[in-house]
This record gives sequence, C-alpha cells and structure tokens, in this order.
Amino acid sequence: MMSQSKEAQPPMILQCRTNNHLPDEIVLEILARLPVKSVLRFRCVCKSWYSFISDPNFISTHLNHNHHHQHHYVIHRPKIIPFPFHTPPSRSNLQVCTLAFDRTFETISESRIPFTFQSGYPHLVGSCNGILCFTDFITSKSKDVYLWNPSIRKFKRLPDTCLTQLRTLVLGFGYDSQNNDYKVVRISQTRVKDVLALEVEVYSLSSDSWKRVGLGISWTPNAFSFSFNGILAFPFVSGHLHWMIEVKEVGGGQEMFFSAMILSFDVNSEKFKELPLPSDEGSFIVTKCVTSFKGKLALIKLGYGVQPHSMLCSIWVMKEYGVLDSWNKLCVLPVDDFIDFTGFTNYGILLLQNMPRLVSTNCELERKYKSVLIDPETLHENEISIQVNYHLDVATYMESLALLDGANVVFH
Repeated sequence: MMSQSKEAQPPMILQCRTNNHLPDEIVLEILARLPVKSVLRFRCVCKSWYSFISDPNFISTHLNHNHHHQHHYVIHRPKIIPFPFHTPPSRSNLQVCTLAFDRTFETISESRIPFTFQSGYPHLVGSCNGILCFTDFITSKSKDVYLWNPSIRKFKRLPDTCLTQLRTLVLGFGYDSQNNDYKVVRISQTRVKDVLALEVEVYSLSSDSWKRVGLGISWTPNAFSFSFNGILAFPFVSGHLHWMIEVKEVGGGQEMFFSAMILSFDVNSEKFKELPLPSDEGSFIVTKCVTSFKGKLALIKLGYGVQPHSMLCSIWVMKEYGVLDSWNKLCVLPVDDFIDFTGFTNYGILLLQNMPRLVSTNCELERKYKSVLIDPETLHENEISIQVNYHLDVATYMESLALLDGANVVFH
C-alpha cells in the first residue's frame, strides 16, 4: 500500500506514505495505540518505520499509553515448594508460562521459557513493564540472570557478577523512571572480620553492567544470619523494591533473638532504607511477607487464631508510602492451615490456593488444588478452575515493546 519516495526528503518517519496522507503526529499516535503484535508487523513497512518503532522514545510512548488503556493480565507458572511432602511439577511444566486474564484467570496463551538453568528449576524474580526476570531457583547456583519479553520473543542473559564472592540471598527487579532504565538488584551474604554483612550489586540495562552499591544500614555485630521471606514475589511499589528481612541475633547468654524489618531500595537513587512495620498487637505471627495492593505497599501476616488449629490472615496497606501511621488493616481472613498465598491482581483481588486434597477420579486417587479469588474489601469469594496440580507463581503482566532496542538480545 505504501512505497518509499525516491525524492530527497528530510528524514521523516512517514516519508514512505502516499500522497493521501495524515499528519505525522496523528499516525504516530495511532501506532502508539496499537497492540504489540501489530506494531511489530508495521516495522516491515519501510526502513524509516522500522527505525522509528525501535527507537527508545517510541517504545516509552507505547508503554505509557498501554499503562492507561491496555487490559490487565497475569502470567503464572509452576512454583517449587521446598517441602518434603510436596511433589514438584515436571521439568517440562516448569518451562511453561501461561498468560491469563486478570479477573478470571482464563488462559490466553502459553510460552516456553527459552533458556534453562543449572538446577533445571527457573525462578521468577519479578515482572515489570512486560519484562520478566528469571534466575536459578537454587540460590547457591543463581549466577545466571535473564530478562525476557515474551510479547516480542526476545531475551537477554545478564553479564557475570562483579562481586568477588557470590552467595546470593535474594534478587529484585524494577524500573528506573527517571532514566528510563531497568535494574536488577542482587544481595549477597559475606563476612568481614567474622562479622556477618551484606553485599549489594545493581545491574543497569542501559549500561549492560553490574556495579557495587553500599547498603548504608548498620547491622548489630551479633547478627547470626539473615533470611528473606520470599513467599510472594518481592514487590516493586512507588519506585522502590521491597524485601521482608528477618535477622537472627545471638545474645550474651547465647540465646537467640529475632527481629524483622522491611528493606526498601529506591531504584532511581539506588539508596536503601528501612521501612516501619505495623504492630503485631500481641498475636502470634507465624510468618509475614510484603506484596503490593492496587499500587500500594501491603503486608500479609499469617498467625494463629483463638480456636485450635485455626489460622488468620491479616492484610495491611500503607496508604502513604514510608509513613508509619498510614498502615491500615484492610481485613482479617480466616484461612485453612497450609494455604498458599499466590498474590494480588491489578484489581486488588487475592488469589489463594489450598493445599492439595485427595480426590477420586476414574477410580484413581488424585491430588487436586482449590483456587479461590477473594476481594479483601468485600470478602466476596469466587472459586476458579485453574487446571493444575501444583502451586503457582503469579505476576501481573502487560504486553510491551521493552527490550526491542536492547543490545546483546536474542530472538527466539
């Protein structure tokens, strides 16, 4: 339909158009509103369109438009549960990511992860603007880190670590809005003069390199170990990455003390800080983890109720980021023992999975999971039929052109 003009013209994006043309601004606005697959096809129109669509400025414009107008999706995959009674999914299933609608979890499509790890078990670090970050599930082997955009079928293996000794504890993945850059944070444990310490490195996609950054937080010299609660993916909220960290300390009489905190990392400034926790109000808390709820930092506490063997889940939301007094208890849900919290959708709906129960099918006993969507504000429950017999890793997802202009990117 369109042919490139042979006359010498300024380098206009639409120089390949016909005489019956629209103004450049209108055509560019139309392109920015199109789905990813359509935009990719339009790169074949002519060289100038190919160049423009691959330009970082257009990719950002397309992304910003989709943030406000695109349907919300989730992407889920099998999750490894390191319990002795848990039967892990097959390695073939572990390589499959399923794209689904946010509200119903109805399957749209499936994509195979185009890379593998030493342990054979990929771990989803996080999802941001259509890019998925993966590493090895076995933290001692998690030297390899990949970024992958399933929408455009491109992935990238990150360079090797810049740390001299790598004992990975945890990673995080977020977006630097000030510099239009994607960053991966890796926290590693080390010892300095017999004192336990944490080392941090940050990868920048724009520079394609790692660099060391200081933690800037002092730990007690009696710290015996650090642990990060990774029940849910570590959330990226208000431009910050967050981890629930538990510190085990040894007292003078060799007794053990435990303390918990939320460690926050500003992806723009690359600075750490500690965020306050709401009071436990005297209840016995089994575990707690951080997540996101409708774009705000949220905390899930799981503890025992008054009745024997009963479990209660309290959900807290920080209404004003970084302010202690803004923690608000959203709701308290009675839940069964051994339940798996899969996470919140973009709409603030919580997906829960019960532990498998034996069900008789075709004269055979089979373990079946029950998945329930709960609105924590109305407490309305809706059981959904995800046809899986394993736990799920779930992340919010959107289609984008991110990584389209990246260096050292592999198409699969």
